[in-house]
Amino acid sequence: MPENQGGNSQLVLRLVTGEDGASRLMLAGDCTLAALCHQLQPLSAELAGYATNPELHWDITGIAHMDDAGAVLLWQAWGERHPRHLALQPEHERLFNRLEKMPPPPAPPARDRLWPVTVLGKAVFLLWEHLTNLIMLSGQLLLDSIYLVGHPLHIPWREISANLYRTGAQALGITALVGFLIGVVLSFLSSRQLQMFGADIFIINILGVSIVRELGPVLAAILVAGRSGSSMTAQLGVMRVTEELDALTVMGIPHSLRLVWPKVIALGIAMPLVVLWTSAIALIGGMVVAEIQLGLGHQFFLSKLPDVVPIANLWLGLGKGVVCGMMIALISCHFGLRIKSNTESLGEGTTNSVVTSITVVIIIDAIFAVIFSDFGLR
Repeated sequence: MPENQGGNSQLVLRLVTGEDGASRLMLAGDCTLAALCHQLQPLSAELAGYATNPELHWDITGIAHMDDAGAVLLWQAWGERHPRHLALQPEHERLFNRLEKMPPPPAPPARDRLWPVTVLGKAVFLLWEHLTNLIMLSGQLLLDSIYLVGHPLHIPWREISANLYRTGAQALGITALVGFLIGVVLSFLSSRQLQMFGADIFIINILGVSIVRELGPVLAAILVAGRSGSSMTAQLGVMRVTEELDALTVMGIPHSLRLVWPKVIALGIAMPLVVLWTSAIALIGGMVVAEIQLGLGHQFFLSKLPDVVPIANLWLGLGKGVVCGMMIALISCHFGLRIKSNTESLGEGTTNSVVTSITVVIIIDAIFAVIFSDFGLR
């Protein structure tokens, strides 16, 4: 504890020679953090210079107030030991005795030259843990589906309906807005390039294939992953924090059947509908710009669209929606069930859920692109 912190007068050093011919360094003033804040570094260097003389007599009886910071300053200048000749006040002696009895600081840890291998290994083991847990959760959902087929009265229709509304109906606004703007931007940029080659008519091909086959499903999946996926993770995380999951376990209600299964089924149903809605709005946005920029009427656009975009592209986009929707719900619930009973874990789990879901959506889109590279294209 600091002692006598009342003064703020500057610490003064005065080197004198005694009657016996010995050099004496006299300190007077206040040796506190408040008094030393503006001269801490130069004073520390000056005291260290004086401490090089082992025969120097230190007289600090003139120090009126001293706190822990001042005592540490002198103690470090003395080389963390009492000087041979020291005169001080009794109340200050307790500070130095306490510093003398303090254990030495721990040695800095040795630098690990293999830290990249260690970090990579931990990341691999963490990835393996997530994959095994996801496989176990998927297997449990499969067992729940088999059970519900044999017991249709136990199907949680209310949970499915509620999740359909939250993940589907409430997502129509944001997906429509973003889809329309994407269609406008894509049509505007494409029309400027096509005008240079006199190929205005091919704007329908570009918009139709790119939106129906790729942009529509991916855009809708990313928006749903950021909006509905994070909501699912946060919901399960809050239930963990408030111990509702523990209460369900005590009552014998399985988490997968009442919480995870309805979310996966609901998002698997809602995603293709959201994909269809997003693609339609994006095509409308592109059609409006095509009519303004290129003079292509909306009637001609709509009549030509089925001819240049085979229906197989629509089924491919809807299939992506089903797979992405179920994976987003599965990943979100997986991270939600892993959240611990603290708010820091809740935020970290929600962030990891969204990032992982978006990454998986892009991977699924790449897999579909490779497998169905010749599907629906002329």
